Amino acid sequence: MSSDVLASALSSATAPADAEHPAHARLPDVARRAGVSTATVDRVLNKRPGVRPVTIQRVLRAAAELNYILESDFAPPVTPLRLVFLLPAGTNRFLGLLGRLIAASSATLAERQIQARVEYIKSFNPDLLARALLQHGKSADGIAFMALEHPAVREAVNTLAARGVPTVTLISDIAGTRRVASVGLDNRSAGRTAGYLIARFIGARKAKVAMIAGSLSYRAHEEREMGFLHLFEEMFPQIEVVGLREGQDDEAQNYRQTRQFLAQHPDLAGLYNIGGGAAGVGKALREMRRSDVVFVGHGLTPDTRALLLDGTMDAVITQNPENAIQSVIGIFSNLRAGREATEGIVTPRIEIVLRENLP
Repeated sequence: MSSDVLASALSSATAPADAEHPAHARLPDVARRAGVSTATVDRVLNKRPGVRPVTIQRVLRAAAELNYILESDFAPPVTPLRLVFLLPAGTNRFLGLLGRLIAASSATLAERQIQARVEYIKSFNPDLLARALLQHGKSADGIAFMALEHPAVREAVNTLAARGVPTVTLISDIAGTRRVASVGLDNRSAGRTAGYLIARFIGARKAKVAMIAGSLSYRAHEEREMGFLHLFEEMFPQIEVVGLREGQDDEAQNYRQTRQFLAQHPDLAGLYNIGGGAAGVGKALREMRRSDVVFVGHGLTPDTRALLLDGTMDAVITQNPENAIQSVIGIFSNLRAGREATEGIVTPRIEIVLRENLP
């Protein structure tokens, strides 16, 4: 856009002056409203390269609201919004399902000028995750990822924010960062829900229960553990939580951890699988003929569905994976359009699936 066009747009503005819409807005006013530098506003308004689509929309919206440009100049970007989903590699069936759904939605997203791809990285390695964030941040307009609580990851997220690359945490959040939003369950509530289900299945008697987590490096798993423990302390003190083991969301490790729990506590009455790898837990319970153990876990997938159907598993706490993906897409679309990140985004709800209500 030339300076003559801008001058014409400015002179044609007829909106009354007020603190939010000054009669003679200047380029610094637009910069302040958009939260960018005057140089960035100049590049956007004169259609020079080097500015991300999200930033372009924010500047154009600010300029239109201040009557600095005509509303007709405020249009969606012609370049696709490039998004990357960073998910842990491994045998977590729910995360695998999530990745396949993202890949399957590529054609639909392309119609909305969105390019989304999935990259898998080694699970539970914060340094690899931090490097992947910084590497993909060089070309992506936004990154969604399952966070690990670690200084290296925190630094990477904040570095990307300083560069204008927004990040959204998916399933597991990270504290003290400049990520723009988080999409996932209230995990303390999820842990309490698991505890309540197990306690009600066990009944009003003394009993022992145990937990298997993927890794407490995931804030989601740590919060689920906390909710689980607090529930028993508050409501069911007659039930003893005898321990927690980490299985890295791996089916083989969960199988070994379950057998060790059962060998150490032959009277174990309940088991909460905080993360993935439910098939390993189910295999151990079946082999040791422990159908009496109440088994509750997370994520409705083909393997947890089968465990519910054969009675090995009693309940699955889950969320709708399609809705989670759409929430992430919606957040980045809001940012591209200059809206608040979470405008119109619905908070995920905990869903409890039993054999009798399998969808």
